[in-house]
Amino acid sequence: MFLLDVDRRRLLPLTFSRPACDLLVGIDTIREKWESALNVPVSPMTASYLGFTEFSEEEAVLIHGSAIPTRDLAIAIHELEDKEMITHRGRLIAVKAEASEVKQVQAKIDRGEAISFTDFDRKEKTYNQELTVIEKPSDIFAQNGAVLKEDFERLTKNYHTTSFPRDVSAKGDEIYVEDGAKLSNCVLNASAGPIYIGRDAEVMDGALIRGPFSLGANSTIKMGAKIYGDTSIGWHCKVGGEVGNSVINDFSNKGHDGYMGNSVIGSWCNLGADTNTSNLMNTYGEVKVWDYSREAIVPTGRQFHGLIMGDHSKSGINTMFNTGTVVGMCANIFGSGFPEKFIPSFSWGSPEKGFTEFRMDKAEEAAAAMMTRRGIKFSKRDKDVFDHVAEHDRKYRK
Repeated sequence: MFLLDVDRRRLLPLTFSRPACDLLVGIDTIREKWESALNVPVSPMTASYLGFTEFSEEEAVLIHGSAIPTRDLAIAIHELEDKEMITHRGRLIAVKAEASEVKQVQAKIDRGEAISFTDFDRKEKTYNQELTVIEKPSDIFAQNGAVLKEDFERLTKNYHTTSFPRDVSAKGDEIYVEDGAKLSNCVLNASAGPIYIGRDAEVMDGALIRGPFSLGANSTIKMGAKIYGDTSIGWHCKVGGEVGNSVINDFSNKGHDGYMGNSVIGSWCNLGADTNTSNLMNTYGEVKVWDYSREAIVPTGRQFHGLIMGDHSKSGINTMFNTGTVVGMCANIFGSGFPEKFIPSFSWGSPEKGFTEFRMDKAEEAAAAMMTRRGIKFSKRDKDVFDHVAEHDRKYRK
């Protein structure tokens, strides 16, 4: 079975270096949710330059890789027969495809084209129940709280945390702490939603946390942090300051004071001390953001929308991001003032002095240094991704 990147361009810059199914939403990734629901391994089917796809010489079940699975949908997919497909409100959700069709779909993805149910001559079976589909970056923070609650029920149904250290103030029954996690002089308030603390994670003194909230394995909430609900933090992250309704993917840090709300941060990012993100316009108007699929600033229909940042991007101390800023992959932003609302990948500079192209040798050197600290090697695949993304966004850099 393959999790299909139906329209990956709409999820850029977050999908520059990963398939959509490997994005964190709730407590775990979309791929992990599907493997749990289907009880079988699944593979991504995405752009070839990412190096994930394993071609099948036989028929394969293709599943919408940005859809959040439900038990009933998993059953419907297992019961899918030849010449059938499942749709939901005009979207292709699953189809049993022949080998030739699989290759045609791969070619469309590589050309940056969306995949539709019209690409298949099949009997249509409509899935009429509610279904969460992550179609654009803002859907991640908007749906995160609801998905997190579902994940908590799925992951903790056979377990229950019964006690906490004396110096921990805990309110509410839906709090789960995995083995090895350390809690010290903190407040956990699960009255509005569950709190999940991952394996070997740490919540330091004075931290205030309200659910729904998830902290990944080996991650740290620093002293005095204020974390509001509908927030998820991935593995090996360090987070401090004030954070609300945001998702931070694995290996990224926001270790110091500064506010971030209604935002999604990729992996291997670092937000410098006192970096702040605006999530509400002074006019209380509708936020507009850069859309890679339309190559334009477009309305979001949202009043609250913060920062979207691709993998390996960094901000210096005291950096300020306007409402609805989109930062591509491997950008480095520093200095005073507000940068433009769209900062293309591999940009280097500041609002007052302008931006130039981030030299590839320096970008790779910085990435390798950060990854080495976590015992991960900057690989040939990483270099291939860097080269592809740098070329892709070159036309946007002034």
